[in-house]
Amino acid sequence: MILATVGTQLPFPRLIRILDELAPSLKDRVVAQIGDNPELPKNIEHYRTMEPRQFEELFRQADRIVAHAGIGTVLAAKKHRRPIIIFPRRAAMGEHRNDHQVATAKQLEQRRGVYIAHDRDALEALLRRDDLVAPEADGSPSLSVLVKTINHSLKTAAG
Repeated sequence: MILATVGTQLPFPRLIRILDELAPSLKDRVVAQIGDNPELPKNIEHYRTMEPRQFEELFRQADRIVAHAGIGTVLAAKKHRRPIIIFPRRAAMGEHRNDHQVATAKQLEQRRGVYIAHDRDALEALLRRDDLVAPEADGSPSLSVLVKTINHSLKTAAG
């Protein structure tokens, strides 16, 4: 199963639209937390919001995660050892006020178990792969180092 999440603050129509278009051709079920997305998807199981327990259970069931570049989701993927595909929001497309998510994705792109897609083709290619690896529980940077790196990236992007 693929679990997608856009976070709780902003909708992310581009990501949900792409997933909805790709879902019929994917071998895995797609479940998404879509927030206040203006369009309801037709091909994926979706929830505007989820109770924490439901979200946690779906996270445990998922084979991979697709998400905006939100630190909470990145940390949850590490905690549950699930490969995560980050699809950052882009300011130029009106998806956020600045490109801090692009900067966060850039900071995370070399981490084991973290994959970055900036467009539909890259996302589709990653969703079709069978060799995505999970973040390591040991041997990877500690939580505090990861948070420090992302905070630095956010400050840099905010300028």
